[in-house]
Amino acid sequence: MMENFIESAEHIYLCCGVTDFRKQIDSLCVLVTEKLKLDPYSGTCVFIFCNRKRNGLKVLRFEDNGFILAHKKLLNVDKMKFQWPKDEDAVKDITFDQIKWLLQGLNVKQKKALRKFRINKNDIVY
Repeated sequence: MMENFIESAEHIYLCCGVTDFRKQIDSLCVLVTEKLKLDPYSGTCVFIFCNRKRNGLKVLRFEDNGFILAHKKLLNVDKMKFQWPKDEDAVKDITFDQIKWLLQGLNVKQKKALRKFRINKNDIVY
C-alpha cells in the first residue's frame, strides 16, 4: 500500500537521521523547507521520515489541494527495524527500487543489486 502512494513520484527523499514523530504535517513542512532546503508543495516529491526506534515511517506528499501524511509502524515481532541512514543532516534522493528495499527491511545501498542497463543497437560489435 505504501509503495502505491510513492510510486508515481519523480523524487523520493529520505530525511536521514531521526525525526520526532509528534510532528505532523505543518511541522514536517517546516522541516523540509528550512532544514532540507526543498519545496514540500511539489506534488512530484515524496518526503520520508523515520523515528528514533527505526520501527516507524512517515511519508509526506502534496497532492493537488492538500497534503497526505501516511504512517507505517512495524510490529515488534523479532524487533524488526528499518535500515535507516544515520547521517543527521543529510537528505537522499532515492529510486523506487530502493524504497521497496527499505520497506522490506533491507539497506537502500544494495551492493549486489542489478543495475538497469540501456544499450543502443549501434553499440553492438559482432
